[in-house]
Amino acid sequence: MKNIKSLLLTIIVLALGSGAYAQKVLTIDEAMALALKNNFDISVSKSEAAISATNNTAGAAGMLPSINLTGSGNYALKQTGSKASENEEYTNQQNGIATLNAGAELSWTIFDGGKMFVAKSKLNEIEALGEIRYKQQVLQTLADVISAYYNVVKQKQQLAAIEQIIKYNSERVTIAETAFKTGSKSKTDLLQAKIDLNVNQQNAINQKTAIETARRELARKLVTDSNFDVSSEVTFNYTPDRDELNQRIYTQNATIQAFEKQLAIEKLQLKENYRTLLPQVNLSGGYYFQHITNNNFDADNRSQSRSLWPQIGASMVIPIFRAGNLQRQVALSKIEVDIAQYNLENTRNQVNTELLNALNTFESQQQLLTIEKENNELARENLDISLQRMRLGEATSLEVRMAQNDFEESATRLTNYRYALKIAETRLKQLLGEL
Repeated sequence: MKNIKSLLLTIIVLALGSGAYAQKVLTIDEAMALALKNNFDISVSKSEAAISATNNTAGAAGMLPSINLTGSGNYALKQTGSKASENEEYTNQQNGIATLNAGAELSWTIFDGGKMFVAKSKLNEIEALGEIRYKQQVLQTLADVISAYYNVVKQKQQLAAIEQIIKYNSERVTIAETAFKTGSKSKTDLLQAKIDLNVNQQNAINQKTAIETARRELARKLVTDSNFDVSSEVTFNYTPDRDELNQRIYTQNATIQAFEKQLAIEKLQLKENYRTLLPQVNLSGGYYFQHITNNNFDADNRSQSRSLWPQIGASMVIPIFRAGNLQRQVALSKIEVDIAQYNLENTRNQVNTELLNALNTFESQQQLLTIEKENNELARENLDISLQRMRLGEATSLEVRMAQNDFEESATRLTNYRYALKIAETRLKQLLGEL
């Protein structure tokens, strides 16, 4: 009785322990949240967007004055010799002169043809572009995570299909072995069934390796360890409306938004370069302090002077000729605007093509998946019937093997179509910025 109690206690402890160390099932939403938190590409893009935001200040646009404190100090040791007449000797005199200067200076461009306001608008657009590029990186990373997540699901479903094949193959071996022992079938049927079983068991081993590889790749994108599992199911509840997507693609696509911002930036750069042709007015001002100490070492006396004074000024710069550089910059900016416009139109055309291709892929994968679901059920039923006929001695080993191969190929296609449909759905959502 004591031994039985100890055994039961051991079983309970082991059961609790296995539950504690069981892999956590990671949902797709949890995987995406981890990516947003940990992914290095997203972190880099977020930091780059922060740089654009940090640079967007009135000071960077040239709107604010600059104020400086200045200071300097000098000490000079001066020795002079003098004589009243030719017959007299030189009389030497040493002076130590210490000079201390300090001041506060202000310089301010109060008019530059409106260039500073254009520059501030350009900084606003650059900051907005940084946010859009951050959004692009988030969308791309999430799409990669979704693809990696459902690749693990796909590999697991493929393993489940192989395990079903092994189950059918094991039954086939049992039937062939019984038939061989009774003398109703030759040994070649049994040998072929065992060979096929061994191949399927090898496939299962390779498939487990593929699962671990896919899991580690997902973990890399999530920047976490691979001690997790994923759901084995793939849900489909997305029904895109072709007309609606065609209307929204130009306003919601992040790539188009980025090129629109780039065009706006180039136009502002052109306007900014035009403003450099206008006069510039600068104000300057300061308040200064000077202290001078003069030590006459020979006469043993010291004199000091101190000065305080303000100073204001103004200047105007009118560009007349700068080796044609200002006109060259304007001409180059016009070309950059044209390039940005071409890039935008090309991107719109490309994104529209990608949308149409993604919609066609989504619809075709839906149709293929529907057909393959039915085909898989038919292949399963055909294999069940073939095995039953083999038990009754009415079917050959070749017939059962063909039915088994049909079911195996159908299971593989079914898994691939599920994955392809989910990727097509993800691509559509990525194009619309809706991941």
